[in-house]
Amino acid sequence: MPRNRRQAVAKTMWIGVWLLYLAGPVGRLLQAGVPTAERIWGGLGLTLFVLSYVVLVFRHMWRKMTSLLQYGAPALMLALATALSWTLGFPWLVLFIFTSVACAVVLPWRESRWAIPLVTVVLLAVGARYPEIRGYYLFAYGLPSVGVGFMMVGVQHLIHTTAELRAAREEVARLAANDERLRLARDLHDLLGHSLSLITLKSELAGRMLPDRPSDAARQVADIEQVSRQALVDVREAVTGYRRPRLAVELAGARTALRTAGVRVVADPALEGEYQGLATDAESVLAWALREAVTNVVRHSGAHRCELLLAEEWEADERRRLCLTVIDDGAGPPRTQHDGNGLSGLRERLALAEGRLETGPAPHGRGFALRASVPLGTAPRSAAAPAPEISPEPVIDPA
Repeated sequence: MPRNRRQAVAKTMWIGVWLLYLAGPVGRLLQAGVPTAERIWGGLGLTLFVLSYVVLVFRHMWRKMTSLLQYGAPALMLALATALSWTLGFPWLVLFIFTSVACAVVLPWRESRWAIPLVTVVLLAVGARYPEIRGYYLFAYGLPSVGVGFMMVGVQHLIHTTAELRAAREEVARLAANDERLRLARDLHDLLGHSLSLITLKSELAGRMLPDRPSDAARQVADIEQVSRQALVDVREAVTGYRRPRLAVELAGARTALRTAGVRVVADPALEGEYQGLATDAESVLAWALREAVTNVVRHSGAHRCELLLAEEWEADERRRLCLTVIDDGAGPPRTQHDGNGLSGLRERLALAEGRLETGPAPHGRGFALRASVPLGTAPRSAAAPAPEISPEPVIDPA
């Protein structure tokens, strides 16, 4: 079943292309000297056959079919193919191939594995009526009927397997999110349970001490303040750990977003590795840069291809920097001379990590490029490929 309108249009065009194989019967009807009765019978029969085929395929594509349509339509197509081929000539034998495909698409495997050979046997029996094509029709019609039929069975099996795999991935993602929520709830309980209980107890004590022992009550209030401040610090550290993005995680999300938008992804394998000397905060900033860049590619660029690169650079003072570069072949940078909210926030994040942000036209023709770099710790110098240079022309983040 198509997941969006684009897939539906593509499948519709694919079905329409296969209908061109009906040119033989149509050409036979349009030949000079064909009796009017034969033209009427052939036209009505072909129209009914095509309608049955199209309704069957589209109903299978969009919604669950009734048993009457699932079995009745292929039976009607087989009957029409037999009658038209028997009465109007061997060019009509091509209808059996469409019938074989219909059986493969809408019938379960345990039934289609018998229906496809049955259709082929009927085809061969009808084709034997025409001695002028004996031997030829076996290869021109018989083998395609069996081959295309069972090939479509394989395609249907692949489609079902892909759908099951997609559902399994969604279930895994849902379970992972549920596990993460449970872990967060458990950690917050461990962090706050003792602190809140202590705050409650000391608040009750302070309340009882206030009328007669104000100095003791003040000490209890000071303890409450200290405990609450420490609890706030613990919660902030826990939440920061949960929210800290990682390059490998953002890469997986970027691939999904770009492919969903129909953008071909070319990702550097280095994005999935670990870099010695890369601080946690620096990696988080690069992950934010990757997310922001991919979001702009999906929402604003109209690109067909996006390249994600990660490379080391050495500066003149022998300091290393890790550079993330995102290049697309879309509409390119706008003409305005200031950053938008997205790039402004990203530039501020990078500045806090001693990083830099460069944006401008793509280095190889049409498109937009974003490069974010952060410092790396000391390590032996390697022959890493330099990151592509970007024109310093300032641009706006369309977000």
